[in-house]
Amino acid sequence: MLGVTNPLTYVLGTAAIVLLPGPNSLYVLSVAARQGVRAGYRGAAGVWLGDAVLMTLSAGGVASLLHAYPWLFAIVKYLGAVYLAFLGVRLVIGTLRRRRQAEPDAPAPEPRADRPFRRALVISLLNPKAILFFVSFFIQFVDPASPHPQIAFLVLGAIAEVLSALYLTALIFGGQYLAAQFRARRRLATGLTRLVGAAFLGFSVKLATASLS
Repeated sequence: MLGVTNPLTYVLGTAAIVLLPGPNSLYVLSVAARQGVRAGYRGAAGVWLGDAVLMTLSAGGVASLLHAYPWLFAIVKYLGAVYLAFLGVRLVIGTLRRRRQAEPDAPAPEPRADRPFRRALVISLLNPKAILFFVSFFIQFVDPASPHPQIAFLVLGAIAEVLSALYLTALIFGGQYLAAQFRARRRLATGLTRLVGAAFLGFSVKLATASLS
């Protein structure tokens, strides 16, 4: 069908991969919780653009290049790991600074908007989980005998983006519920922000050990 092999398997596999916790979804959730729906969608837009870029690169043959030269993938994955670790440390340090600056009974100040579109775009482009998906899983569903493989890439990409949009939308509005809880409970907000920071540190370690095989 349009050069796509096993479309049902692809949809189910992509849905499962999208639902796995990762730095993209965690970042969008945290932005929505701290900054609101609009900021959450700006972060989500960065993820969608990053995924579109990775899909285009995969369709252009970069997947084969990464397999042929593993050191290229190593550079990308270590850059991604360092960036995620930086974000995690920054979140944890930010909560400690706000704790020192705030009065004991005063509400915690809202974190400054941090260009969620650009930050989410960088996270997406340097996320080995996404790269592994597009270079190892994504291309397996393109029929090599198809006379127009670009159509298959477009169909597969559209399916991935729709599933991502549905999932991130659910996270964004779930983040609004968390925001209400944060406004009522300052310690909860601080604790969960630190938890997000620790999760980014964990992702950095996990992604640094990712491989193409």
